[in-house]
Amino acid sequence: MSTIGAYFRLARVGWVLVREGVVAALPSEGLPPLVGFAKAAVAPLARSRAKSVDRADRLANAVARLGPSYVKIGQFLATRPDVVGAEFAEDLSGLQDRMAFFPTEASRATIRESLGRTIEDLYARFDEPIAAASIAQVHPAEVDTPEGRRKVAVKVIRPGVRKRFAADLEAMYLVSHLQERFIPNSRRLRPVEVTKTLEQTTKVEMDLRLEAAALSEIAENTKGDPGFRVPTVDWERTGRDVVTMEWIDGIKMSDVDGLLAAGHDLNALADTLIQSFLRHTLRDGFFHADMHPGNLFVDPTGMIVAVDMGIAGRLGKKERRFLAEILYGFITRDYMRVAEVHFEAGYVPSHHNVASFAQAIRAIGEPIHGQPAETISMGKLLTLLFEVTEIFDMETRPELVMLQKTMVVVEGVSRILNPRFNMWKAADPVVSQWIRDNLGPKRIATDLKDGAKAALRLAEALPEIAAKTEKLHGEIVRMSEEGLRFDAATAERIGRAEARHTRLGRVALWVIAVAAVVIAVQAS
Repeated sequence: MSTIGAYFRLARVGWVLVREGVVAALPSEGLPPLVGFAKAAVAPLARSRAKSVDRADRLANAVARLGPSYVKIGQFLATRPDVVGAEFAEDLSGLQDRMAFFPTEASRATIRESLGRTIEDLYARFDEPIAAASIAQVHPAEVDTPEGRRKVAVKVIRPGVRKRFAADLEAMYLVSHLQERFIPNSRRLRPVEVTKTLEQTTKVEMDLRLEAAALSEIAENTKGDPGFRVPTVDWERTGRDVVTMEWIDGIKMSDVDGLLAAGHDLNALADTLIQSFLRHTLRDGFFHADMHPGNLFVDPTGMIVAVDMGIAGRLGKKERRFLAEILYGFITRDYMRVAEVHFEAGYVPSHHNVASFAQAIRAIGEPIHGQPAETISMGKLLTLLFEVTEIFDMETRPELVMLQKTMVVVEGVSRILNPRFNMWKAADPVVSQWIRDNLGPKRIATDLKDGAKAALRLAEALPEIAAKTEKLHGEIVRMSEEGLRFDAATAERIGRAEARHTRLGRVALWVIAVAAVVIAVQAS
């Protein structure tokens, strides 16, 4: 029955997108004839007021009608321009994660249930919310410490958000499966895997203990870094549904006039931001993946403070090496090396020609060096890169796309501070230092150390591997002699599952037909 519910929810989503004019605003170029005909047929059903606003506003209105889950889904898809296209990703990135407040009493009840203590026992003062998003809202509060009373920020999960998101996610899975089935060209983008990534990242974001852990980890990683920090976590007042952290008194990085009035050096802040992000990515393999201006503050000492670590990204050592070599190749115009790294990493299928791919990379990289700093756009670069990777059958790498999108956002914030900001020039010291430390003689010593550890783990596991191999050999011999057989119960279960699937499919089609008629009657 959950499949039928997903069809109902999908029908509602489609109707809202039609009524808000989003479908009519879709580009017609490249659409299959049947899809183009359907788009033209439903375009007149859009509200008259929707036709007078631009596409980004239409998307914002549609998402507002669909509810908090779709704000989060839209923001996630904004990080995947390879899936939704660069233009729609830009529209989605403008979605404001500002929702209506839920009652303070609900927050108090959630905190009591999560921490097992009363509000009065936990906080000396607990105020009304000051910000609300799709997943949680934030309350200012105060706690008593041996050093005196201290102001804190208390983030509380939105009631019922997990159940609502799980239901809406079923519709997303349905869309991704239909996309893989009926649009073969989209399979390299792995839409089902994209939906799984959305599910995983949102589950992490909905467990506030994990956000607290991310803040704690990045605090340890950056404790010696110049010009960057994150809020400290109050673990005594943190649980699955609530996180308490240091209150940040600072100026948002989007408030240029405020930063100037406070005497901050905007050019230095822009360089510090991008260099901090690259240190976290290359050195630590762990980075803040939601560094929009609303999550970045400058405190009175001039330190950049990043808040809201609900979305974070990770890169393994191998991926970091490839990333550094790719960035360094673009900086030094060594396009053949950039191409070789893509093949060594397995990003591009081996049947393609390395020199041809290097030629395509050159077409992307040369404009970077041939333009003034203020005209170089990472967004345009990524658009070109996605077009090239499609030509060369490069499959989507979710961790790299999240990294690329975050890099675009960080570059955008830096340009707010310094309109002539050159990301490549600012990145050069960090990338070059990492290259020297990790791709030179030090790399050999590190690889030998890692290889010795791996060999030791393998030696410890050899007895278990041998036992499993012997068992597997026996099973293969038995199957070769007797064949692969199902018992009667297994065969019966398979038959029942197939019959049920067929029935559900037929019922779902009738449900969609009835829902379409009802919606049409209501609209008329």
